[in-house]
This record gives sequence, C-alpha cells and structure tokens, in this order.
Amino acid sequence: MNSTYLGIDLGTSAVKMVLIDERKRVIGQSSREYEISHPFAGWSEIDPQVWFDCMMEGLKEVLEGQEPETVRTIGITGQMHTLVLLDEKGGPVCPAIMWNDKRTKDLIPELKERMSAFPEGEYLSGIVSTGSPAANLCWLGRERPEELRRCRHFLIGPDYLVYRLTGKAGTDYCEASTSSLYQIEARRWSEEVRELLGIPEEIYPPIHGSAQPVGTVLPQIAGMLGLGREVQVIAGTGDNPAAALSTGCLGQGYPVLSLGTSGVLMAPVHSLEETAKGKVILYSSDAEQFSYLVQGVVQSNGDSVSWWARKILGRSDYGELTGELEPGEAAASSLLFYPHLSGDKTIYADAELRGSFIGLSTDTTAEEMSYAVMEGLCFAFRELGEAMRLPIARCGGLKVVGGGAKNPLWMQTLANILEVRIEKMEGMIGPAFGIALLAWGMKDGRVSLQELAQDCLRVEKNFEPQPELVPVYREKYEKYLRIHDAVKYIENGGNGQGLV
Repeated sequence: MNSTYLGIDLGTSAVKMVLIDERKRVIGQSSREYEISHPFAGWSEIDPQVWFDCMMEGLKEVLEGQEPETVRTIGITGQMHTLVLLDEKGGPVCPAIMWNDKRTKDLIPELKERMSAFPEGEYLSGIVSTGSPAANLCWLGRERPEELRRCRHFLIGPDYLVYRLTGKAGTDYCEASTSSLYQIEARRWSEEVRELLGIPEEIYPPIHGSAQPVGTVLPQIAGMLGLGREVQVIAGTGDNPAAALSTGCLGQGYPVLSLGTSGVLMAPVHSLEETAKGKVILYSSDAEQFSYLVQGVVQSNGDSVSWWARKILGRSDYGELTGELEPGEAAASSLLFYPHLSGDKTIYADAELRGSFIGLSTDTTAEEMSYAVMEGLCFAFRELGEAMRLPIARCGGLKVVGGGAKNPLWMQTLANILEVRIEKMEGMIGPAFGIALLAWGMKDGRVSLQELAQDCLRVEKNFEPQPELVPVYREKYEKYLRIHDAVKYIENGGNGQGLV
C-alpha cells in the first residue's frame, strides 16, 4: 500500500490542506476560510478553536474518496508570530493575537531601547515590532496580567494545531528565532528578554527541528478522520520557510518573492554578518544542521490590491482593472502610488507609515490608478531588495510565487523595475505543499533539502526587462524614493522632521 502525506497551512484568513503521494503528486486539496476579529482599532485576533474546527472540516474533505489509512505523516505550517496562550487544561486563555495586530505600537520604542542594552540585544531590538510574540507578551503583562498568570504554555500559530492533533506543546527554530525572544547565535531562549518581560521560564515551548516528529495523532482525532493508529505529526515551521522549501529557495539557494497578503522577499544567507535590513530565520530540519534564511516584507501587498479593487471599486477581479494596458503605455503615466497602507516593518520599521496617491489630475482614470497600485508595489520591492542588500541580479533572476504572480502585466512591470528576469513558477507551490514535502522527506528518516523540490520546480513563463522602458522606470523610482520623507514631513506638521 502506497503512503500519502498531508500538509496543512494555517493562513491569515484560511487554512489550506494538501495531500500528496509518494511521487510528490498532489492528489487532494481543500481550504476553509475564517474571519478575523477587530474589536478595537489596530487589533487583530481570533479564537484558536476556529482554526481547529476549520482544519477538521477541511481534512475530512481532502480525505474524502482517498484512503485515509495510507496517511503516514502530517506537517503543519502557517502564519509566523501569532501568539497563542494555553491554560493548565490546554485551552486558550484568550484570543490568539495575530501577526498583524498593532496594539503594541506604543510599547515598541521602549522595548527596542531596553533590549539594545544587553548582549545580542541589538539584533533583537532591531527585529521586535508590532505583532512580535515578545511585544505581545509584554503587552499582556501590563494590560492583562491575570491572563498571563493563567498561561502554562505559549505557542506560535501553527504550533497550536500540532498541539491539538498530538497533545504535545512545542515549536521549531524558525518560530523561535523570529519571536524576538530567542538568541540566534547562542541557540537558546534569551534569559535577558525573559527577565525583561517578567515571564516564567516554564511557559516556553521546547524547540524541535521542523521535520522532527512531535507525536502521533490522538486516537479520538484519528478515528474521526479514519487515519491509522501511528500517524506522525512533525513540528512544522513558519509559512515563509515552508514556501522556501517548495520553491527550492532553501534547498538550492536562490531568492524568491512570494506575493500574498503581504509580499515577502526571502533568500538564504551563510551568516548573520551578511544581513542588512530584514529578519533572519534560523532553520533546521533535524536540530543538527542549521541554515539562515533572511526575509523582508512589504506588509500591504495583497491588502493594497484588495483595498483598491474591492473596497474602493467594488470589483473582485483585479486582472480586469488594468484592462488591455501595455507596459509602455502604463509606464508613461506620472501617477505614483505609495503602498504602505498599514505601516512598514523592514525598510523603515514604522507602524504609523501610510500610503498615498501622488500626481492625481482630472484626467486620471480608474485603470491608471489600478496600474499605479501594482507599479507602486514593484517600486516597494525594489527598495526592499536594496535595503536588504540582496544580490538578486547576480542570481540571474527572481522566482515569483503567489496570487500576484498570475498577473502578466504585474510580472512584466516587476521585471522592468527590478531590472532582472522574473520567473513565474508553475504548479502547486507554496507553504501547504512545502510542508507536505517536508513530511514526505521524513519517509526515510532523514531529510535532504536539495531533494525535496526536485521534479516539482517548473518555470511557467519568463519575463525579461524591456530595455526601452528601464530608463523610464529608473526615473520614476527616483521620484518614488522621495515620497517617504515628504509623507513624514507632512505628518510631522512641517517641523522639518522627515526631510533631509
């Protein structure tokens, strides 16, 4: 009997399931959407039970018509940073605080200052931001101390689903290293940060390699799904490393841009010294061999598109909004869009940064504005790559995945602005497939990252820079770079701050 492998991706707005066979072919998939709660301005939270219920519904669907008893291993990935507190009975103490929650924005300057005062604190102070587990634990200690006192374990988003399936609490090196609670070089939870936040050591989860088994599926759940008695659940990892596995970024060493709710640019690096802007992920499949993945983010990528298309224009198909525009025609517009609608984490570390249209006139059309949104995001990715000092050009091109990659005009514009070949990837790629591959990779007891994505990687289409348009976009990019200081100057009341 052939074995099968399940990958589960706990996303911001939906949980996705992928079932693959021994040949790494997708033989089933499903998804379930859910709503995030926003009880106050800047807050973003959800009852973790909603995740579990949606996961179980999706698993029943993906296994329907299959042979559930052939499932050998389950891998779980998902949103990074999202914080879950469990009480002594294993139930949620409070709603999960999402990665994009901004309730801690007033605490961040103080945390950065205090973290920078101890060894390795300079790095931690540079990555702590709204949504960081460290920031959210600090907020809970000050605003909801009774909830923090009830906590017996804290977990990061997808760790909760691992816990519900196995009854075992844990996390992986990715989730730990991006929490602002962990010292990457020392490979341990930061005692200094723990004391700074005043949280007990016993609530920290144990750390596993992402492919290491945490436990087996609980008998009651296995029975509900028709699974065998010894189905292993691996520790899993964050969605960005999982996507990096499915695209070959981690195993084969090239940069990848993922165009989802946020736009994530990631690349493997050999040491911390190579990094500039960006958050470093410590990755290990087996807790023995380690590698670094650096990621930077344009926070409002898909959110910018959704805001413009759905909220402003009331349309669901963004591709229709740009009509029959050609890159040359679109590039001629003087309209500029600044896409940081919900702040910035990597380039400016400014949660208060906001977006804008510049150059509007009575002749401006909806089609022109729709293209400007797309173009502004491309300029943001160029600025992000430069801030991270990633040698994209030396790699010969940039592989692009995610929903935005389906738009040919977007991909051609990206090639023209980044001045590199854009490779739009084909097939089932992304976090759910990546974590299913990692589960598959454990079939022989040891994972080879180089082998995981072999035979799965295909370039659907290449987009080369158009030489006649590159100078046009260079000139527009220089104007784009001046928007930040101008916006901050206006926000600061014209007192001189923000202009240089």
